[in-house]
Amino acid sequence: MSSNLIRGTFILTLGTFISKFLGLFYVIPFYSIIGGDDAAALYSYGYVPYTIFISIATAGIPLAVSKYIAKYNAIEEYAVGRKLFKSGLVIMLLTGFAAFVVMYTCAPFFAKLSLNGEQTTYTIDEVATVIRAVSFALILVPFMSVTRGFFQGHQSMGPSAVSQVVEQIARIIFLLAGAYIVIHVMNGSVVTAVSVATFAAFIGAVFGLLVLYWYFFKRKKHLDKLLEQDKGQTDVSLFSMYSEIVVYAVPFIFVGIAIPLYQLIDQVTFSRAMSQIGLANQAVSAFGVLNFSTQKLVIIPVSLATAFAMTLVPMVTSSFVKKDMALVKQQLNKTFEVLLFLTVPAAVGMALLAEPLYTVFYKYSELGTDVLRVYAPVAILFALFSVTAAILQGINEQRFTVLSLLTGILVKLSLNIPLIKLFETEGAVYATALGYLTSIVINIVVIRTYASYSLRPLAKKIGLITAFNVVMAIVVMALYGILSLVLSTETDGPALLIIFICAGAGAVVYFALSQKSGLLDEVFGSKLDGIKRKLRLKKA
Repeated sequence: MSSNLIRGTFILTLGTFISKFLGLFYVIPFYSIIGGDDAAALYSYGYVPYTIFISIATAGIPLAVSKYIAKYNAIEEYAVGRKLFKSGLVIMLLTGFAAFVVMYTCAPFFAKLSLNGEQTTYTIDEVATVIRAVSFALILVPFMSVTRGFFQGHQSMGPSAVSQVVEQIARIIFLLAGAYIVIHVMNGSVVTAVSVATFAAFIGAVFGLLVLYWYFFKRKKHLDKLLEQDKGQTDVSLFSMYSEIVVYAVPFIFVGIAIPLYQLIDQVTFSRAMSQIGLANQAVSAFGVLNFSTQKLVIIPVSLATAFAMTLVPMVTSSFVKKDMALVKQQLNKTFEVLLFLTVPAAVGMALLAEPLYTVFYKYSELGTDVLRVYAPVAILFALFSVTAAILQGINEQRFTVLSLLTGILVKLSLNIPLIKLFETEGAVYATALGYLTSIVINIVVIRTYASYSLRPLAKKIGLITAFNVVMAIVVMALYGILSLVLSTETDGPALLIIFICAGAGAVVYFALSQKSGLLDEVFGSKLDGIKRKLRLKKA
């Protein structure tokens, strides 16, 4: 179990990390091409509604389909999964096109909502143009999502991982080339450049889809052999099939749109709150820092949680259907161990090195540094919410996911404007953290109640992870203090050198302490032993 979970998670994590890192590093040249925080805010105005629409259009399909197929594969009813896949392709093509039509048609409404009906740096028509450009991707992405879910249901994570990377590479190449040509070759406007950049999501989807279907035809013989082993004792009608899929999918929709919903709340309340405290002239650029610049950095550690969620659902579902509760608890323990072991130091390091990080990726900014410093630890909450929500899917208590998210959203809505008035841009981050914390507490209570699961067996490891992060933080802060005396954090080269030295030293300290205490072996187990043996053989 642990080996399969770690292997599947490693494959998806690798693909997701590569995809997210590409999605992070492209912002350096893109930010330079489009020219600052105001243009970044325009990009966010288009992408936040798109992210919500794409989550609704796909209806949580990758995870819902993977859970459904894993369930029936566990009892050797392979034909049921294939039937779902074939009909799902047609339905996803229809829902994707419907979502495209709605988003394209309603673009002026979303633009007006984003700008609170006011003409700021950009007009409502300009924002609507960007929203319409990104809406084309809705036609293909749902179609692609059902194919990813099909592979994940067979616990084959490679196709999803590779397609994510190819999709991201194609999107970024088109995005950067298109934006550069519009501004520096054609002398076009920032609005046109950002529109081309958002249309790149459609181009990426084309390439991602091609990769998935290459894998499908390559593996079709193996998949057909599984059909030959089908017991044929279960005949599920399409109505019954989709009734079950809807039950699975609705909570996945909420999980998928969690971060975009929080961003949407900022999008429709931020300018108003800033205006009420006399900072209307700073609202657009500050929103760009909040919802584009820092968010791009913070989301990186969350990719691990996303990979875990994709891997965890079909595995826990399979164990739960077989009523092997001991295995379910073992899978949950391993998930929390690896998740916390990797995400906590990443978030802590990002908070400690916020100033040079922001300088390297964008430009020196006091506001960017301050927001990133308080935003970075929220990545841990993003990750925990994704994983606890995935666990609820696996133990068939997905209805509580909706309850927990809506409660968190209510907390965010209630506190966002008051906290922005008190703490300005950072107030929006505090409201997000409190909302997510509320959702996580609800999820953990439900898991404890319905899976008889306790976090107590993890107490020692959580304590060690916390202690090692404290030691790592002390080392990083000491080095950072010394280096900042001789190197400037306000220019790219010296800031990058500070990051390499401090992050490298922090990683060495953290992993050395983990190795010496035995925590590293306990968390990664046999998988780590296998890697060590391979390294010894190579040396020999």
